[in-house]
Amino acid sequence: MKDLTSGPEGRVILRFAIPMVIGNIFQQLYNVVDSIIVGKVLGEQALAAVGASFPIFYTLIAFVIGIGSGATVVISQYFGAKKYEEVRKAIGTIYIFIFIASILLSTFGILYSKEIFTLLKVGEDVMPEAISYFTIYISGLVVFFGFNSTASILRGLGDSKTPLLFFSISTLANIGLDLLFILVFEWGIEGAAIATVVAQGGAFITAILVLNNRDHLIHFGWKTFVFNWSIFRQSARIGLPTGFQQAFVALGMMALIRIINNFDTPVLAAYTAASRIDALAAMPAMNLASALAAFVGQNLGAGRIDRIKKGLRATLYMTWAISFFVMAIVIFQGEALMSLFSNNPEVIKHGHNYLIIISSFYPVFSTMFTMHGTLRGAGDTLIPMFITLISLWIVRIPLAAILSDQFGPSGIWWAIPFGWMIGLAGTFFWYLSGKWKNKGVTKKESF
Repeated sequence: MKDLTSGPEGRVILRFAIPMVIGNIFQQLYNVVDSIIVGKVLGEQALAAVGASFPIFYTLIAFVIGIGSGATVVISQYFGAKKYEEVRKAIGTIYIFIFIASILLSTFGILYSKEIFTLLKVGEDVMPEAISYFTIYISGLVVFFGFNSTASILRGLGDSKTPLLFFSISTLANIGLDLLFILVFEWGIEGAAIATVVAQGGAFITAILVLNNRDHLIHFGWKTFVFNWSIFRQSARIGLPTGFQQAFVALGMMALIRIINNFDTPVLAAYTAASRIDALAAMPAMNLASALAAFVGQNLGAGRIDRIKKGLRATLYMTWAISFFVMAIVIFQGEALMSLFSNNPEVIKHGHNYLIIISSFYPVFSTMFTMHGTLRGAGDTLIPMFITLISLWIVRIPLAAILSDQFGPSGIWWAIPFGWMIGLAGTFFWYLSGKWKNKGVTKKESF
């Protein structure tokens, strides 16, 4: 565990972020390799099925992710204020909540998967594989939540190195099991889903064994986990707006998939592959923003507003530098990257066009995400929720529908950065208001 309330701000954030960047690049690299194997071995219908499944999965888990992020903010602020007993209570509360939520969501997803895919207008050639993949994937929700919540809690406590170990294990196991189940056992798209569930389950068990053998604030045991309603209400107050925000984003992804499904299957396959590359390219900036959120949480708990402003400025400089570098790689190598996923020229063409348009706005995206990280770490999540609602549902989705009629799939791609620009403008002006400074769960006289 690391105290983020002392030391040079930029260096502290960078050192904390590096293991997160490496770990999440590993995780995103798995998604890329998984899609490459699925696309090359099983074909564009299977690749499209994976792409159609993700926004549904993300929509179902959005509120739980939101409350979990709220709990992480609570944990980081209590840790910054040196209130370790409250930290333990918060950890126990969030684990009990995610266990119950995962059982309920898995049941719902399995029972209503066909109806959801029908609502998204998924083609008949993609539907059977999409349902098979999604049903297996959603059944492993309890280990997904357990694994990712443990990593998030550790980051809130200032420990970004241990999650790197867990992500490395999960990624390497995922890739190995993908190759085994798809190429050797020939289990098809079901093999890809089983590989993910088994790999994440193995990583979560590893996390339990490692942490239980340490002198750590996180300790897995029936007696150590007690549900605390007061802390849960604090987590919900902070996390529910983030949950709504995540839900808006997830539903927006589903709406985008529905618009994309007005075109042929190669367009959905192209979007699936290109968005994997896009997610990998955006990962460094997103992890720096997450490191900043933990930094802000601890320093707000310690009453160090001055450090928060310096930390934000340093993080912006780092994300801008990375964004321009990654943008150049994606623009000039986009066609070669797309050819890794498919041999279909139409898939490659649409995916390359997506990458050129989206990557040109990476600096805008990284700035927006960094500003969001500051507000999230402070526990100020309500107004950012409304900003996301406006940028997504009033700008991006209607614009995607209108432009797709005029310009085809390219119109959908252009709508995405337009939404980012509106989101950045709203977030920036809200940050300037300074009201985020009074959102902490602990109070200091120096405020």
